[in-house]
Amino acid sequence: MTTADSANAEGIVLVRHAETEWSRGGRHTGRIDIPLTDRGRSAAVALAARLLGWKFELVLVSPSARARETCELCGLGAQARVRTDLLEWDYGAYEGLTTSEIESERADWSLWRDGCPGGESAADVGARADRVIAELRGLAGAAAVFSHGHLLRVLGARWIGLAPEKGGGLGLSTGAICLLGHEHSVPILAHWNETGAL
Repeated sequence: MTTADSANAEGIVLVRHAETEWSRGGRHTGRIDIPLTDRGRSAAVALAARLLGWKFELVLVSPSARARETCELCGLGAQARVRTDLLEWDYGAYEGLTTSEIESERADWSLWRDGCPGGESAADVGARADRVIAELRGLAGAAAVFSHGHLLRVLGARWIGLAPEKGGGLGLSTGAICLLGHEHSVPILAHWNETGAL
């Protein structure tokens, strides 16, 4: 879909926040509020051009500063409504650790299967994603959602009726855009992990 085609489009545009120091280093960043890097801020500004032409009926954003700043830098901050259900996965005891650090203590660990001690399971995150989807389903026009990598992967899976754990098969880069839509009334992932223009 080109920018010109999108001007009156319906659909849900998902935006993962831009780069932080921890996302660049592969650290699990849930509830600790890490700011964007300078490179992340530049990437967030570039998102404005990628969203040009869209007319959003609703803009939702995670309370985390990295998601709110991404939303603001791409020109939609004034329109945004904060939703706590869009917070990133609560990693509990694994907050700030890399997967390799966790696996050095628990070799068979899988976030998607095992969740995090003192944090959330995939089902917990799925319940939050379902509440966001319920709000989005009734819209007549387009919506934008600014959030986090694992939360958005779960949201994508739930949009097409898959279990939350299946979000593990949907890679998502920082600053990437996805488009949720319908084909003959069936929910689809129209675009996923786009890092160029929609």
